[in-house]
Amino acid sequence: MIFTLVIGLTLALLLGILAQRCKLSPLVGYLVAGMIAAQPWWGEPVDGHVVEDFSHIGVVLLLFGVGLQFHFKDLMAVQRVAVPGALVCMALVVLAGGAGYYCFGIGEPTWLNSLMFGLCICVSSTVVLTRVLTDNRVMQTPAGYTALGWLVVEDMFTIVLLVLLPVLFGDSGQSLGEALMWMVIKLTGLVLVVTMVARKLMRTIFTYVARSASGELFTLMVLVSALGIAVLSAKVFNASMEFGAFLSGMVVGQSKFASRAASDALPMRDAFAVLFFVSVGMGFSLGGLLEYWPLALATLGATMVVKPLGAFLVVRLLGKSMRKAMLVGGSLSQIGEFSFILATLVAGTYGLLPMEAVNVITGVAIISITVNAACYRFVPAVIMALEKRGIGLPKRGSDDLIPPPSEDRHRIIVVGYGPCGKLLTGIFRKYNLEVIIIEMNIDTVNRLAGENIPAILGDARLRPILRTAGVEQAVAIVITAPGAPSTDITATARELNPDIKVVVNTTYIRTARELMAHDNNTVFSGEAESSLSMASHVLRALGASDEQLSRERQEARVNILGLKPGL
Repeated sequence: MIFTLVIGLTLALLLGILAQRCKLSPLVGYLVAGMIAAQPWWGEPVDGHVVEDFSHIGVVLLLFGVGLQFHFKDLMAVQRVAVPGALVCMALVVLAGGAGYYCFGIGEPTWLNSLMFGLCICVSSTVVLTRVLTDNRVMQTPAGYTALGWLVVEDMFTIVLLVLLPVLFGDSGQSLGEALMWMVIKLTGLVLVVTMVARKLMRTIFTYVARSASGELFTLMVLVSALGIAVLSAKVFNASMEFGAFLSGMVVGQSKFASRAASDALPMRDAFAVLFFVSVGMGFSLGGLLEYWPLALATLGATMVVKPLGAFLVVRLLGKSMRKAMLVGGSLSQIGEFSFILATLVAGTYGLLPMEAVNVITGVAIISITVNAACYRFVPAVIMALEKRGIGLPKRGSDDLIPPPSEDRHRIIVVGYGPCGKLLTGIFRKYNLEVIIIEMNIDTVNRLAGENIPAILGDARLRPILRTAGVEQAVAIVITAPGAPSTDITATARELNPDIKVVVNTTYIRTARELMAHDNNTVFSGEAESSLSMASHVLRALGASDEQLSRERQEARVNILGLKPGL
């Protein structure tokens, strides 16, 4: 086992670095590493089953991390696009993939195995899509939420298939209606158990472990939460482990432990997720793919042409912007882990497909993952080039100085464009956030207009100025100038948008204490932050750990700024 892991991880490291040097996604290197690891060159055989078993942990932890960042309200916010879009696109891919298999399939294709083949390739990879969205800074945008919601619908569809297959082709003894009834009961029970019972239990245990000040115990608690509920989902409720891990992450993500849980899960998640791609590469036979190349081309067309094009058209027909349609459609042009699960079950357990078809699906998955990961980074550039030529821009009057709030980008208002405001604006725009500047200097506003950065000349304390900036639809207002009338600006912004997040830069601790009276205000005091940074620098030089420094900063903010413990 150790030999297998060493070979797999070492090859993944080397080829991942090489892929990145070639300006490709490291995912490409991981897949090639699996193909090389499967060769008989290592003195003793590399056990692919060991790699596959460990890769399942990576998939579970990845879905746990997705759940940490994707709350139920976000899913409900995108249901009008995600639900019909996913269903229509899956139907298109099933038809296209089934037709391809019927025309170019292995042996004597029938309508049944053609349908099964289409069903196996209609679900995109959650692992790949999450990685691609994160690498391209799209994960936290409305388009990212829509794509994730889209995949949740696809995953739920996969769960239905996994429940129906034994009923239709096995010896379960259940009727179709009875199987569907039990499926609904079990999934409802899983959601209720995780969101109600497990939520309270996990909150209590997390609180107790956090107070113990032991980093190892907290990391272990994160691992137990993700894997434990995943196993509960599979063994008790007959749902997928991935779906259970996703629910677990959503529960932890709604608590005050979300940030620390995410930071603790990241190293484990990334290490095990690498093994997932290595295991995919190990199961691939190039000769088998070349032998059935017409079927591979037809499958690739259904995956990388029909599905993204269908997603683009559906999103546009639902009245959404071209930007969102391209970002969502481009992220779906691949297949992955659920396709492997379905194909293996359909071919190995029920004999509805030959194993050669599974190899074709694996080969198409490798190609689609490679191309999608390499090409998706060009999608934002294409969108920007089209928008510069007036293609795909939201409709608005010619006299509008500030664009209306975009439905697929979060709006942030930045008050003041000094050194701090300029730095924050650059970072926000890099993450595809819609930034509106409010500035008192006419020369700065004119310069920003020349740089195509929306800016308003005026006093941020005035209601008309904030309304022009779109404060009612903004998710946050950031007051960057230490000398700005932060209290007045905050009060006006809250009158117009009670839920807006206010972030303030101020010089004095006294002002910070006044502004921190509101729970949704975050204040950074120059006096306090400078003192904490200097203390951290000295303590780190003397050997203090990151955990100790984090605890000291937390205690200092509680004592100096009067923050509530745990914030």
